[in-house]
Amino acid sequence: MERFQSVGSPLVVFDLGGVLSPSGQAIADVSRILGVPEEILAGPYWAGRDAYDAGGSADDYWRGAAGALGRSIDSELVERLDQADVAGWARLAAGAARLLAELTGRGIPLAVLSNAPASLAAAVRASPWSASFQKLIFSSDVGLLKPDPMIYKTAEATLHPPPSGVVFFDDRAVNVAAARTHGWRAHVWTGCGEALEVLAREGVLHG
Repeated sequence: MERFQSVGSPLVVFDLGGVLSPSGQAIADVSRILGVPEEILAGPYWAGRDAYDAGGSADDYWRGAAGALGRSIDSELVERLDQADVAGWARLAAGAARLLAELTGRGIPLAVLSNAPASLAAAVRASPWSASFQKLIFSSDVGLLKPDPMIYKTAEATLHPPPSGVVFFDDRAVNVAAARTHGWRAHVWTGCGEALEVLAREGVLHG
């Protein structure tokens, strides 16, 4: 990985799924447990996800998803599905650990702003890699989801960004557009190497 030096200290904020963590692992693991193809699971999996990410219960979410597949599940299977889902989303994607080490080594303050249920938020906070971040804010904490404009306002009140502002990475263009409207220097995530190039163009890092 190319080496950069810090020339400023804006707060760099990352989304979680599809950015720091791989986007396909969780649904693949859940589909294996339920014994259904991923393409069949995808609709029910995502249909109730907003309510779950906003603070809904794991029991309601997983029973709803299973019910849409014509399945009735017990509490033990709810727990097993949720553990698999959390494990899939809470692991770092390839290269993310090196990126975080690069940025923290240069003294760049970091934070996470992600749509995520309470169980995933708890797992991330308990993970060793979360120590790289000054703040971790999840939709289930605040009852708001990206791209609602209020989540960026609420996050900023907690983050207290420096005068140099916020650089934000998200894999969804709609979330990036909302962050830009709020005044953040937001970018669609395309990979760890590209993120370093973006930070260089933003004047956060230089070679």
